[in-house]
Amino acid sequence: MAAQSLIRTQRGATGGAFVNRLSYRDAYSQHIATSTLLLSMNAVSFETACEARFALERACVPLAAQRRGAEHLALMRAETARQSLPDLTDEAFCASDVTFHRALVDAAGNPVLSYQLAGAVEAMQPLMNMITFTARPRETIAALHRDIADALERRDAGAAGAGLAALEAETLRLARGVFAARAARA
Repeated sequence: MAAQSLIRTQRGATGGAFVNRLSYRDAYSQHIATSTLLLSMNAVSFETACEARFALERACVPLAAQRRGAEHLALMRAETARQSLPDLTDEAFCASDVTFHRALVDAAGNPVLSYQLAGAVEAMQPLMNMITFTARPRETIAALHRDIADALERRDAGAAGAGLAALEAETLRLARGVFAARAARA
């Protein structure tokens, strides 16, 4: 617990173990680290992680449609443009994907949802990307991202949710293909 800065110890007559105040930033980082660890140990299946991530993101969509600011839309637009660059590396594409989804979540304007989704967007999504990136049709993903951003710009939560559902279906389809190919090789 001391290594995670959750407690501090003090020697002497007034010593003992004391609980540290945990800052939002520290809790956020620990949440991401814990989520990454759980997923990397295969403690959660890809489909379960995908279901959780998209269910949580869909919870943000109605709020994002209402509350999104120009800065959120600008970031989503910049990332979809970046995703269409022909010389973009796989790593940069995956990082752009995470940035797009972080902007969508942040557009909801709810720090509790942002905290809960930190594990999904910044831990689960990079691991999902590592599994699916070889089979990923980039233009399909970028087009789905553009559809979501367009819907949020129109403040159309239904269309943004439909875009996110299509992205979830595509992610699951890609993963199933990758897992089937691995099983065939084994």
